[in-house]
Amino acid sequence: MDLLTIFLIAIGLAMDAFAVSLSVGARPATQRSDILRLSFHFGVFQGLMTLLGWLGGSVVASLIANVDHWLIFALLGWVGGRMIYSGFSGKEETRKGDPARGGLMVALSVATSLDALAVGFSLAMLPGSILLSSLIIAVVTFVIALGGGLIGNRLGARFGKCMEIVGGVILIGIGLRVLITHLFG
Repeated sequence: MDLLTIFLIAIGLAMDAFAVSLSVGARPATQRSDILRLSFHFGVFQGLMTLLGWLGGSVVASLIANVDHWLIFALLGWVGGRMIYSGFSGKEETRKGDPARGGLMVALSVATSLDALAVGFSLAMLPGSILLSSLIIAVVTFVIALGGGLIGNRLGARFGKCMEIVGGVILIGIGLRVLITHLFG
């Protein structure tokens, strides 16, 4: 597969990571180091899920395909709901629920990279280097997620809690879109 096609696939896969990074970056407590860490993990998970999809083939893809939309909906809905609650409550979000750290960061990384598993499976049927493709997908996701986080951070610094509420609504919207697409699309 040619590099332009892989690059375009990478951009498409990175859009959920961009939206989540934008939302997380808008949180008042989010620092640039948090955005860098989250973006790094999004990139790594996108690249690894592409590689795992390629390695696992149809067995893994079919097992996850039955529940991936529910998992994405639940994870993004939970994080989005917490952000909306925090925005309306006026309380500062504690580091315990920080989406740029720990288990929550890993959950968001998995949720935004499940589509890469299916892409990896598709790439197994095409000529080309899966290592190069996975690396391109990882780097593009990192760059796009970093940009989203930095944009969100600037907006969050200017508009504060309002951006946290908007970010939460965006995350819930992404979760709903994925769920509706899988159930009815």
